[in-house]
Amino acid sequence: MNIAEKPIAAIIGRLTSTGDGIHMIANSYKKGFRIHTHMHREAQLVYAAKGTMQVTTPKGRWLVPPDRAVWVPALSEHAIDVLADIEMRTLYFELDWLQREARSHSLEAEFVVRVSPLLHQTILALFDDRGDRERTALLLRLAMMELDQAEDSATFIPLPREPRCRRAADIVLADPTGDHEIETLAGEVGTSVRTLSRLFSAETQLSFKSWCQRARIAAAIEKLSTEASVSVKQLASDLGYASVPAFSHAFRQVTGKTPTEFAGKE
Repeated sequence: MNIAEKPIAAIIGRLTSTGDGIHMIANSYKKGFRIHTHMHREAQLVYAAKGTMQVTTPKGRWLVPPDRAVWVPALSEHAIDVLADIEMRTLYFELDWLQREARSHSLEAEFVVRVSPLLHQTILALFDDRGDRERTALLLRLAMMELDQAEDSATFIPLPREPRCRRAADIVLADPTGDHEIETLAGEVGTSVRTLSRLFSAETQLSFKSWCQRARIAAAIEKLSTEASVSVKQLASDLGYASVPAFSHAFRQVTGKTPTEFAGKE
């Protein structure tokens, strides 16, 4: 597949540049829109102030609800799928600017960011068209300081690269709520149960069972993020859990929170 580099100037949206190595673009996208696999020479922080998106890289898939953002290093392949209408705010950082940052060494791999109220307001303030260079510089440094403590892997699904393992993973992701048995999957992808189990562990650092649970919880997070009226009881039933406590326990194992806490309904 040919992965095209997308220059900043070609991106449709409201573009602001600081003149010091930072570019900021505001976009609105409708549910179902897809930004196909591409890369930028700049690193970027992608944030949906409203709505939910999914970001996919060779390393894995991140579900990004409104209280998350994703850091994508320069020249990293990525695609974005819009799961609910979004107001996207993206900061692009030229490498010269990043190299002047003491924290730049920690920004060499993609990761999801938990967006604190402070980081949320900081990003929005960068797009308020005040045009004050000193204020903008301070806001950018504040945003970078917040990134230092904000990494969050709760919505991340690692994707295996080995062909048989990846085919098995794709089958599960196509229906994460299904009852997927490793014996059946091994037969479908043409390998043994022992080999498929070993591959999942080596390629994702998760057992097959744990990986499937993470995929199922990601499906739950997507519903919580895109369907305001969904109840935890209905969600537990839809995802195949025997009870709400069983679902809440599994959800907490992955995210550290109950479904209600994660959705901010408490």
